[in-house]
Amino acid sequence: MTMRQTIATSLLLVVALSGCDEEGPQIDVESAIPVRVEAVQRQPIAEYVSATSTAQALNAATLTALQAGEYQLQPHPTAGRPYAMGDAIAEGALVVRLHNPEFENQVSIESKRLQYQSAQREFEKQKVLHEKGGITLREVTDAERMFIDADYALENAQLQLARLEVRAPFSGILADLPHRSVGELVETGAELGRLMDYETLYAEVSLPGAEIDRVHPDQSLIAMAYGGSDSDTLSGVIEQVSPVLDADSRMFKATLRVANEELSLRPGMFLKIDIIAEERDSTIVIARDVVTDRDGRHVVYIVDKGIALERQLELGIGNRQAVEVLSGLDVDEELVVEGFETLRDRSRVKTGR
Repeated sequence: MTMRQTIATSLLLVVALSGCDEEGPQIDVESAIPVRVEAVQRQPIAEYVSATSTAQALNAATLTALQAGEYQLQPHPTAGRPYAMGDAIAEGALVVRLHNPEFENQVSIESKRLQYQSAQREFEKQKVLHEKGGITLREVTDAERMFIDADYALENAQLQLARLEVRAPFSGILADLPHRSVGELVETGAELGRLMDYETLYAEVSLPGAEIDRVHPDQSLIAMAYGGSDSDTLSGVIEQVSPVLDADSRMFKATLRVANEELSLRPGMFLKIDIIAEERDSTIVIARDVVTDRDGRHVVYIVDKGIALERQLELGIGNRQAVEVLSGLDVDEELVVEGFETLRDRSRVKTGR
């Protein structure tokens, strides 16, 4: 081979190698993108009308002194100590007794009890005599009237003395108990404690006028405290809905109650309320954050034989976490849930679960 032929052959080899180097990354050396996939499944889903509110006890009462007297906090029936904040109290339980001898003397309960007993005996005797023809009907009637008057007088005295006793009007939790010394004189109207029953919570919400046709009495809802986890949600129901909008805010008012048997939520807590406006028992559901919006299209990726395929979706109802897929996905397809940000249609991928 001549020198000129050798040089020509070498140049052709260099050109050939250069051409191979340019085409290699496009054909042979394309790297696979790591992604994580999950199988598409049917699940229940709900769409919500959301709001915030403050939890309130369904029943709350201020324990008030109805009569002046010396303060005597009563012992807890099982704890062996005086009542304290946080104690559960049964309906009718005596919480505070007020000692007022002067008032008790004015009521003279024992005298009225004796008068009642005497009038009762006289009335019974007169009835027997009338049955035997010994006295007139008028005399029996007079004895009955005296007995009734004595009964009223005794009952009134008992009601007066009851003003010295502060009892729980319903079963609940002693939420507040202002400190007072034993024997301290309290005036009529003084606040002696605060009782709450919050096994059921009450709340009011203001909702946008656009939602007024989607909210109605007896509608189900879920509620949770801000900062709580999804596992701490409680169920509730809409109680009342105003049919009109506020002229300034264009909002309407609804009231609701939440079942709180375990007392996990407390009055005063800030609540997240999700009113169930629409729900499905079984439909294709995916996480909302795997859906990418591209030029007005809802796009996700599935994996088939190591290739990512773009799918355009038609979406249905949804909430903050998930969304219903009406078309574009089938059950058991491998949906890309992580690593989709850099994908394009027909990208090569390697999968993990």
